[in-house]
Amino acid sequence: QVHFVESGGGLVKSGGSVRLSCVISGIDVSEFSLSWYRRGPGQQQELVALVSPSDMAVYGDSAKGRFAISRNNAQKTVYLQMNNLTPDDTAVYVCGAVKPPEVYGGQGIQVTVSQ
Repeated sequence: QVHFVESGGGLVKSGGSVRLSCVISGIDVSEFSLSWYRRGPGQQQELVALVSPSDMAVYGDSAKGRFAISRNNAQKTVYLQMNNLTPDDTAVYVCGAVKPPEVYGGQGIQVTVSQ
């Protein structure tokens, strides 16, 4: 069974920074692309960032230039460093792992950015 433990969310002021962590168990994470998605209030889920097994990163438009995704396979962890946050970044952030056809995702963690 695949298990995700997401941490680092909470309330942050506009302009601030947050680092999310996601520890994944039950799979060999080194074989999976690891990702962060988000669901804002009344919005569809969107890709924030993805890092491939070879450490290549892809970012959604909202994340480019502000966020950085990284992975540590030995610690089975994927990180999302978010800088210069705005209230538009308020969302539930969900950690995921994919190796087609396998797709897994966590429960998500709330990040709220205040004015």
